[in-house]
Amino acid sequence: MSKIFQIVVFASGNGSNFKKIHQEILASNINGNIGILISNNKQCGAVDYATEHGIKCVILDKKNEISENTFMQILEGYLPDLIILAGYLKLIPASVIRKYKHKIINIHPALLPSFGGKGMYGSNVHKAVLASKQITSGATVHFVDEKYDHGQIIDQQEVQVFPDDTAELLARRVLEVEHLLYPRVVKACCEDRIIWEGDAPRIIPSK
Repeated sequence: MSKIFQIVVFASGNGSNFKKIHQEILASNINGNIGILISNNKQCGAVDYATEHGIKCVILDKKNEISENTFMQILEGYLPDLIILAGYLKLIPASVIRKYKHKIINIHPALLPSFGGKGMYGSNVHKAVLASKQITSGATVHFVDEKYDHGQIIDQQEVQVFPDDTAELLARRVLEVEHLLYPRVVKACCEDRIIWEGDAPRIIPSK
């Protein structure tokens, strides 16, 4: 029997990508197990979903600030093979990035390296795309480093931008793509199908 990857998820909001990935795990499409959800927002959809499905939650809000060492201890208690950011709005501590290099991934609602960086999340991204008159947008899954939206790109998928788009309409179509792209990359991670060609990661087809 192949190894079941132990997964830790970070989320700050509704967590729709977290939910989609978990549903793919329950359907046996992803060879993983989500042991814990870490959030900085105790009143969010991701926490509600985790609670409903028996997934342990740790809340890191202003009333529950923890040291970097404690942060690391929480992760080490679950021995994660993969850490997934699903709409998590804070930087991961640098010591965690170093320890789990190439094991932390994130999804961004645009085609990186464009429209990334601090403050570029949610509707801010889609408004910036529309303001710049782009004809395509999309979603990007990338490894996480010490900077916002900066790590090596694993995979991307384009979405057409229409002349009459609003930020809300574009966000809806991009999210549909995210729900296909992110589980696909997580599945590849859990099957050891991400290889490195120089400094660039690449997904190889499943057997």
